[in-house]
Amino acid sequence: MNFQPSESQRAVASAIEKICSDFDLAYWLEKDRVGGFPSDFHASLAAGGWLGICMPEAYGGAGLGVLEAATMMQTIAATGAGMSGASAIHMNIFGLMPVVVFGTDEQKARMLPPLIKGAEKACFGVTEPDAGLNTTRLKTKAVRQGARYVASGTKVWISTAQVAEKILLLARTTPLEQCAKPTQGLSLFYTSLDRRAVEIREIEKMGRKAVDSNQLFIDRLEIPADDLIGDEGRGFEYILHGMNPERILIAAEAVGLGRAALERGSLYAKERIVFDRPIGQNQAIQHPLAECWVALEAAELLVNRAAWKYDTGQPCGADANAAKCFAAEAGFKACERSVLTHGGFGYAKEYHVERFFRESMLPRIAPVSRELILSFIAERVLGLPKSY
Repeated sequence: MNFQPSESQRAVASAIEKICSDFDLAYWLEKDRVGGFPSDFHASLAAGGWLGICMPEAYGGAGLGVLEAATMMQTIAATGAGMSGASAIHMNIFGLMPVVVFGTDEQKARMLPPLIKGAEKACFGVTEPDAGLNTTRLKTKAVRQGARYVASGTKVWISTAQVAEKILLLARTTPLEQCAKPTQGLSLFYTSLDRRAVEIREIEKMGRKAVDSNQLFIDRLEIPADDLIGDEGRGFEYILHGMNPERILIAAEAVGLGRAALERGSLYAKERIVFDRPIGQNQAIQHPLAECWVALEAAELLVNRAAWKYDTGQPCGADANAAKCFAAEAGFKACERSVLTHGGFGYAKEYHVERFFRESMLPRIAPVSRELILSFIAERVLGLPKSY
């Protein structure tokens, strides 16, 4: 058993650090203040071919695994880009896995290269206001009319919809009451986000201002039948192929964010002099920071194990969820401790850690809550009765 990063992981981390060096803390502070999608950051990663890190080489991707992708996302967050930088490309990494796995050769050739090159951006249209995590109860409908589907409904917390040209949309094509199981009758589409049929309202939120979150009001969006991914009615099954990678990646991002905060907190503890000595000389400062380091190390091991299992074709649902749950808490605690280490200055934007702290709430909430993860593990791992 070898715990050293592989050669490909080291190469990924080195290349990403080099790109991110052009986007320093001042850059992300300004983005946090004024908003606006980090298009130049996105373009730099696209130019290096990184947006397709997990995509097949035949379509312009790098053909690497989720382990390398997790290394990339952790590195981005750790440079100080945090969730703002990671979320700008997050969808590219896992979002179109259903197309890779279930799309036709024509669809892959048409849909994947523009995303990999950065010519198109996509958003992930699943969550709804009334359904939440109960995806089988979503109400957006898509009705077949000849060579097209016509979709109507509402989606919420849709990231990057302000700048996206495409949407991966999950909609019900068969009424729930006509299905043998709730998971049936949902279909998956990758199609143009036609703003003539979709009203997009941005949601003002706590952090990550550079990457928009939105509510979508879809009114008779026309979708070519050729944009249906796989078989009609099996969309829920297909969307599951992106969920474990998403959990692994957001866990990696939480680790990176925590490490960025821990670095700032430790640096401040060395430099801040109170009572004629650096505050980092006091164990009341040292020990909490050291505990954060331990937790982040453990979180990274969980992330890497889950990614390794996914890449080697092993069941990884419990591992991916455990990594997401633990890493989110470890990242949050590291950000909180860094703010507290800074004292009053931790509340000031110019020290950056207050941004990290606000962003650290995101991995705790999305894409699935801590409580639902614990219920899943209780049922699927411990064999306890289902509670939801």
